[in-house]
Amino acid sequence: MGMPHRRPEPASLGICVYNRCMPDTIFIKIIRGEIPSHKVYEDEHVFAFLDISPLSAGHTLVIPKEAKATLGELSDESAAAIGRVLPRLCRAVMKATGASAYNILQNNGAAAHQAVMHVHFHIIPKLDNAGLGISWKSTAFDHAKGAELAKSIAASVQ
Repeated sequence: MGMPHRRPEPASLGICVYNRCMPDTIFIKIIRGEIPSHKVYEDEHVFAFLDISPLSAGHTLVIPKEAKATLGELSDESAAAIGRVLPRLCRAVMKATGASAYNILQNNGAAAHQAVMHVHFHIIPKLDNAGLGISWKSTAFDHAKGAELAKSIAASVQ
């Protein structure tokens, strides 16, 4: 009996599991050390480094080593690992930059302004006028429709 058939993993395909391949992203290349970064933290599940297109000094990206495009696709283990380290990284960024305020930004999907299709959290210190600027356009809330929507969401939680 020969070796089991294994699909080849060309570098352009990134990570392949069960014949499903995730394309390489710049973040996969950074994790593998193929692209240099200014690392601020690393453990078994999480990698954090300075953004090279910062909105302010100390703008840090926090990524799981698990290659998934959106937060909803992450394993519980990777999500928990990010949740464990994100507050510590926020404190460290604030201490190092002297900022007293910051934003956490996490986008999912191109329509939500996600540019790199690998889960990533931005820690963006607010320093003087530098940092994240956002416009918040709230709409009226319909309580009857909200009650139905809440039931639908709750029924879908796994």
